[in-house]
Amino acid sequence: MDKQITLYVVRHGQTYFNIYNKLQGWSNSPLTEAGMADARDAGKRLQDVDFAAAYCSDTTRAEQTAKTILAANHSVPAAELTSAPFFREEFYGYYEGTDMAQAWYVAGAPHGVPTFKAIEEKYSIGKAKDFLKAADPFHQAEDNQEYWNRVDQGFDLIRRSPKLKDGDNVLLISHGNTLLSLMERYGQGKYDLSVRPANGSVTTLLLTPDDVQVLSYNQKD
Repeated sequence: MDKQITLYVVRHGQTYFNIYNKLQGWSNSPLTEAGMADARDAGKRLQDVDFAAAYCSDTTRAEQTAKTILAANHSVPAAELTSAPFFREEFYGYYEGTDMAQAWYVAGAPHGVPTFKAIEEKYSIGKAKDFLKAADPFHQAEDNQEYWNRVDQGFDLIRRSPKLKDGDNVLLISHGNTLLSLMERYGQGKYDLSVRPANGSVTTLLLTPDDVQVLSYNQKD
């Protein structure tokens, strides 16, 4: 039987790069004290959800958040955590660690859209990825197609897990731009993509054999 899995998607807790307004991408920036509190708060909200498995990107901030949430969870047996590069944030290439406003200005200004919000409003978040790759002098930043090719492998990893059955709940620790990208792709235009989801916020998705459906999108913690 084809299985449907409910994903509880949590944005990682606050990091130092979040405070400094820098693009994180694949870079490792640990959680702040407030970020650990974000993770603990999410753990409390999800403590009674029976998780069959848990996934996160192989970045410090995602793993710290996942382990904190799972430590508070009452699932029996405890959900096993799998970290994988498929679940990483967008790779920003040359602009990893760069001030966000500066990076998006360089990417968007040649197209008449000097901010991320302006790029999203006139074009799309997907186009923002394409613009940043074009602006990267090394052209190593992910464009939209490269990004989704990777993220889709992550969803397939969950779909193909022999340990999961129809109706299971799965914890997934994600990232800010990834959540916005998911809402753009699957949210059917219902959500304000100019506002970043809060650290520790919980969104629910329904993962089917060939689709992803948004059940709820919470931009606040």
